[in-house]
Amino acid sequence: MKTLTSLALRSLAGALILAFGAPAFAQSGATTGTVKSQHGAWAIVCDQPAGASADQCALLQNVVAEDRPEIGLSIVALKTADQKARILRVLAPLGILLPNGLGLYVDGKDIGRAQFVRCFSDGCYAEVILEEPLLETLSGGKMATFIVFQTPEQGIGIPVDLNGFADGFKALP
Repeated sequence: MKTLTSLALRSLAGALILAFGAPAFAQSGATTGTVKSQHGAWAIVCDQPAGASADQCALLQNVVAEDRPEIGLSIVALKTADQKARILRVLAPLGILLPNGLGLYVDGKDIGRAQFVRCFSDGCYAEVILEEPLLETLSGGKMATFIVFQTPEQGIGIPVDLNGFADGFKALP
């Protein structure tokens, strides 16, 4: 696994689009989020969306497939502003096969698939409610593998280090 640095701003902007619900932000390409803390492989990034009275924060990691540098993901875990829901969102690049969804394995165990919900110019988003069993699996795991498909038969596994996920998620406001 290689952490993105050259694509970090693009991915950060994309992740913040849905994390903070600002469609105009996607079109402008501006990144206004600030890294507040680092937790292992994960960063807490905060931004004050238009109309919000305070910063909203998300736990973020950007990764790229080692053998396919054009295939990168932004993984975002967040609590909604009203604190009523926890969400896991993943930004995948354009050009992937959408009907197959996004697969997830944690420490070699098949967790399931999430469907892509929308695409913007920077990529396509899959989203799931981060219910307690999934939160516990991610928090207790060592390595996640997210699977995207370029053809129905060809899945590309992208490893995601879970070191720091539990502490980072607990630290989210």
